[in-house]
Amino acid sequence: MIEARVQLSREICRTARLSHDPRFDGKFFVAVRTTRIFCRPVCPARSPKEENVDYYPSAAGALQAGFRPCLRCRPESWGTPAWDGTSTTVTRALRLIDEGALEGSSVDALAERLGIGSRHLRRLFLQHLGATPIAVAQAQRLLSAKKLIDETTLPLTTIAVASRYGSVRRFNAAFRATYGRSPRELRRGSKHACTGPCTLHLRFRPPYDYDALLHFLAKRAIAGVEYIHGDVYRRTFVLDGQPGWLELQPSGSHALKLRLDFVGPTRLLHVVARVRRMFDLDADPLAINFSLKRDPLLARLVKARPGLRVAGAWDGFELGVRAILGQQVSVAGASTLAARLAAKFGHPLPFEIDGLTCTFPAADELVAADLAIGIPASRADAIREFARAVVSEALVFNGRHDAASCVDRICAIRGLGPWTAQYIAMRALSDPDAFPAGDLALLRAAGIKTTAAMERHAERWRPWRAYAAMHLWQGVNDGTVGLLYMDGKPHRQAAAGGG
Repeated sequence: MIEARVQLSREICRTARLSHDPRFDGKFFVAVRTTRIFCRPVCPARSPKEENVDYYPSAAGALQAGFRPCLRCRPESWGTPAWDGTSTTVTRALRLIDEGALEGSSVDALAERLGIGSRHLRRLFLQHLGATPIAVAQAQRLLSAKKLIDETTLPLTTIAVASRYGSVRRFNAAFRATYGRSPRELRRGSKHACTGPCTLHLRFRPPYDYDALLHFLAKRAIAGVEYIHGDVYRRTFVLDGQPGWLELQPSGSHALKLRLDFVGPTRLLHVVARVRRMFDLDADPLAINFSLKRDPLLARLVKARPGLRVAGAWDGFELGVRAILGQQVSVAGASTLAARLAAKFGHPLPFEIDGLTCTFPAADELVAADLAIGIPASRADAIREFARAVVSEALVFNGRHDAASCVDRICAIRGLGPWTAQYIAMRALSDPDAFPAGDLALLRAAGIKTTAAMERHAERWRPWRAYAAMHLWQGVNDGTVGLLYMDGKPHRQAAAGGG
């Protein structure tokens, strides 16, 4: 039965859809057999009878079973979850599919990149998502195109390219087969088109603590490359050799508004996927909080910040360099050094945008760079070695290697250790179980003396140790872990760490 693949019981799904609970949005999809339409649990339409309903773990699964997306609640707002009760292998495969791994390639080639057989990969996808890898890729194309039709004024031919359709004919045929009408007819009926040519709304499952995540990023922002003012996050980037910029801010209705400029249509969905990981928009706060609050050490922190997410990173190399610069210096000191490096080796922008002046240098630009920016020679050597590993593809951050393999590869670089590797895995690889156990602020926030003791205690937080780290760091900032007990005696906190 399809329902068995949903990570929730049928009764929970029934209760969630009848109450239109937004916390379950994206966790499952409701397919109505009498209408052959599938919806999100928050759909405002009249609730169908339970005996006429099937529950699917992904939009791709519902599409593969022959159901059409609802035009009222727009399931394309979620699509396929990046990771939500899925295996590590499926998570990596989804990330590669986001990067276009099945465009012009085969499932066999994707499986080979993951180090498993193609039959096993198909079996995992059916188990966790209710659809094959090809069906997931096709669903992503269709639902992404529908989202662009509704939320942008991009020409339909541009949307066809952005959604990775090989031709406008295939684009039109897919929409007629699924929606019973053409993309042009759907756009005429859309009530969601917005004025900006590259403005999208990225949904998340509440609660979502945007203020805490933005504060974390603001303390670590690289001046010139990143700019944070009020509730707006802005940054530069380089794709295919061309600089661009993006801007993010709350949009209401459990979404963030993303503005993009200087992004070609073929890279639009790639940028959206990276931003979703950067702001941890696919996390399941119900599952995470239920697990972590069972530990008395974290219970009150989780209660105080139930929507806390793990701050990701736009680029693994940039984050890695920032982490290396943060070794044995304060967070503010590391930000100053990173800004110096960007100003010296980055590239000035060919356009003007408030608060942004340059891009961050690429790995090949630092392999032999003279990093005279006020850092020890050993740290400069570590950055160059790290850059060489990225250039040679011994170290990649696009999902080709699993988190454990990346951690081992980072630790093999002279000058880099477990703290740096786990911090990079936590933020650049979106590994929910990464945990820099030796972080001084974490040790003091938990009232634990040694790294070994912290690792033992953190076993109870698996597989959400990265979220436990964020709660402890945030607790220091909030002052809610300013006075804990160590060996039965009061223990006063130091400032939060975290690179």
